[in-house]
Amino acid sequence: MANNQPDRFESFILPDGHPKITVTPDTKIPNSATIVIYKEDHTIANLIKTQLLKDKRVLFAGYKIPHPLEYDVVMRIQTTGATNPLDVLMLAITALQTQITRLKSDFEMSVHQFKERTLEMGAPNAEYANAL
Repeated sequence: MANNQPDRFESFILPDGHPKITVTPDTKIPNSATIVIYKEDHTIANLIKTQLLKDKRVLFAGYKIPHPLEYDVVMRIQTTGATNPLDVLMLAITALQTQITRLKSDFEMSVHQFKERTLEMGAPNAEYANAL
């Protein structure tokens, strides 16, 4: 049976020479831009949008996925004019990287503490602590 579904790797591998993002300033709406992020989906788009909306200089942030078989995010950002859309996008991504790094560190510390407590107590399931 023929399947017209794209190969899974097409959802995350950029073709050679293709940019990860393109920024197009909006000529009709002041302090606004359309940003296309290639080879991404709702996971990263919603994180970025949520982080952008925490910034008081952002008037609007939204995104759409134009087609379910295309792995591109089209994001619209409008700012107050105190900064430009690309700058707030970069700040939002940097803040997300910091949060994710902190989350990873906290998780690893919690796993380490769990292992220590489990092994010290000689719990019946202590062998599972070593698997973590």
